[in-house]
Formats: sequence, C-alpha cells, structure tokens
Amino acid sequence: MTSKTVKIDVLARVEGEGGLKVTIRDGLVRSAELNIFEPPRFFEAFLRGRHFDETPDIVARICGICPVAYQMSAVHALENIFDVSLSPQLRALRRLLYCGEWIESHVLHIYMLHAPDFLGYAGGVEMARDHGDLVRQGLQLKKVGNQILTLLGGREIHPINVRVGGFYRTPLKKELLTLKENLKWAREAALATVRWTGTLDFPDRERDYTFVALRHEDEYPFNEGRIVSNCGLDIAAGDYENHFEEKHVPQSTALHSRFRDSGAAYLVGPLARYSLNFDRLSVLAQEAALEAGLDRTCRNPYRSIVVRAVETLYAVDEALRIIENYQEPKSSFVPVEPRKGEGCAATEAPRGLLYHRYRLESDGAIAEAQIVPPTSQNQACIEEDLVEFIGGFLDLSDEALRHRCEQTVRNYDPCISCATHFLRLDIDRG
Repeated sequence: MTSKTVKIDVLARVEGEGGLKVTIRDGLVRSAELNIFEPPRFFEAFLRGRHFDETPDIVARICGICPVAYQMSAVHALENIFDVSLSPQLRALRRLLYCGEWIESHVLHIYMLHAPDFLGYAGGVEMARDHGDLVRQGLQLKKVGNQILTLLGGREIHPINVRVGGFYRTPLKKELLTLKENLKWAREAALATVRWTGTLDFPDRERDYTFVALRHEDEYPFNEGRIVSNCGLDIAAGDYENHFEEKHVPQSTALHSRFRDSGAAYLVGPLARYSLNFDRLSVLAQEAALEAGLDRTCRNPYRSIVVRAVETLYAVDEALRIIENYQEPKSSFVPVEPRKGEGCAATEAPRGLLYHRYRLESDGAIAEAQIVPPTSQNQACIEEDLVEFIGGFLDLSDEALRHRCEQTVRNYDPCISCATHFLRLDIDRG
C-alpha cells in the first residue's frame, strides 16, 4: 500500500491535547498509540506536606468540569482514616452535589462535544446555527446542574464548601426548594434528551469489555460502593491497588492502568456503570433507556451518548428525591482530630471510577497521595477500540477516517486535563 500520514494537530471537543498514531498495513490496523505529551502536573507531589483539611480545595483544581468528583474521593479517603460516620442528611447532600456535577458534565458532553459527530458539524457553535432550540435546551439543562453546585458548593467551578467531615455550611430547606421548579423542567428536558439521542445514527460496533464500576447495595453509585466487574471482581476500595496497577508506556507521559495479574485493559465510565447497575436506576430512567433502544447492558461505545443522557435523567430524578426528603442537619460537619494513618476511597466521576489514597502523619500533614483518574484507566481501552473498530472504516477517505478516529476517542469524553492532555493524529498506511 502507498504510505500516508494524516495529521490532526489538535483534537477538538475534548479536554486537553495530545496525539494519536494509527498504523495500517495490508488493509489491517496493526496498532493505535495515544501519544500524550503534556508534562506531569504534580498534584500528588505538591499535596505532600500540606494539611489534610486543605485537600478538598487543592484537588478540586485538577479539573474544572468534575471538581466535585475529586473532592468527594478525597474527603471519603481521609474520613476513612478518622473513622468518620456522616449523618444521613450530610450523606444525602453529598449525593445531591454529585447530581449537580453529573448533570452539568454529561450535558456539556452530549450537546456540545459529542452530538456534532452524529449530526455532521465541526462543533457545537456550527451545530447551533441549524439546531438553535436543541443547543439552547442543552445549555439551560447544564445551567440547572450548575445551580446545584452554586447553592451547595459555594460556586459553579471549584466549589469551596466541601470539607473533611461534611460541609462548611449546609443549606436551609427553603433554599433547596428554590431548585425544585427548575429541576422539574430539567427532568422533562433530560427525558427529551434520552429520546433524541436514541434516534442518532450509530455505527454497529460492539466489544466484549471488562466493565469496572462501583456497585452499592441499593443505590446507583456516586460516592460509595464496592468495586465490581462483569468478570467476578468484587472488592472494597482498600483492595484497589492489589488488583490494578499504573504503568508508563513509551509513547505517553500519561500512565496506563491495567489489571495487575493479567495486564488486561478494562472500561470505566457510563457504559460500565450502566451495565453493572441498571437495576439501581430509577424506574423513570430504566423505562427511558429501554424506550431509547438500549438493553440492560450496552457494549457499543458509540451509544455512550445515550447512556450519558440516561444518567443525566437519573441525576435530575435523584436530585428531586433528595430535595423533597431533605431535613436540615443539626450540624454541618463531623469534627475530626489529626491522626497518623492511611485511607482510600473510590467514587464515580462522570467519566468513571476515581481512586484516591492518602497517608497522614500524626499532625495531619499529608505524607503520601495517590490519585488515579478515570481517563488514565480508560486509555488502554481507547487504543483497543481504535484497533478493533477502525479496520471497518478503512474504505473511507482520509478525512472521513480521521473523523471516525476522533469520534471513537470522544465516545469516552476523555478529560485529558485530569490525566494529562490530548490529540494530534497520524495515520500510517505504509
């Protein structure tokens, strides 16, 4: 075959920058490598020596889209050191805060980052020219998520109201009730989003993924649960590092996570959560998913846009439930005293499982921190998707093939700024 190199200097509609090289020989995709060239961000390093109560504000800066996920994983890990047990009201408020983040993050991806791939536009701005009402609906729906973050977290971006042991301030019942009417509208808009995304034209591609996600005994997972898979894994967060490991790869400054024993890749995120926890969704979300053409398990990554819409609907439904049942707690936090120890926790960021581990000195200073974001856990799986799926698109022009490569990566809504950054594309047809 004639050698060709197709380059994309910057991949649009993902968080961050980097490169991708696809090697094609004799009509087959031989390899796909994510070339992540962003320098390390050193969050784990500069947490060392800081007092534990600074952690929520520091880790929130890892991501402007999903700061709550980093805060929640951090406070749960630290609270495990102090044997903290939150009241039901404080626990419910943390779920509500997570609802707000899932809504704003998922909706941003659905309407502005991923939908243009299916509708044939370069981006959300171009799509808005022909689908103004649709984009306005998405922006208004995202705003409802931001309103939850503002009321409960203190501001939309990098919330400042989260602390180890609870919150600095908890809202009055009447304050939460101000969200109710907007959430009722949002529930209808989220339901419409599920129905609309279900009508999109999806490539017929599936893989036999190993799904990994949290599973709670009676809730769709946000903050708590055991780490499970569809291949028999069922562990506490404290056993995470016994089963998973991060490794450097030659082509990337980002670490790749794999199973420690087998070296196999695994999938975290909406498809994994949905497939392992369908029975924990609200009845409304379950019915909407099935009506939109999903099964109880989804193995087509291109349909992840529908699954995100279902999770958005669930988050709105759950937010309304929490607000209606909310009772003001007697205290906004549980006091803690510094002690030496180690704690870890995993929560479900919009993009998937997020693991934190901290070791403290007796004065409360952080001696060690480890943070494993969802994107680094999915990078190996992204490469495998490209090898598996792009071979079916080789009859396309280079421009169309480039689009399919980008779309395949965007299925994951990669937050490369959390892990590192992303994407320039080289296609080697030599």
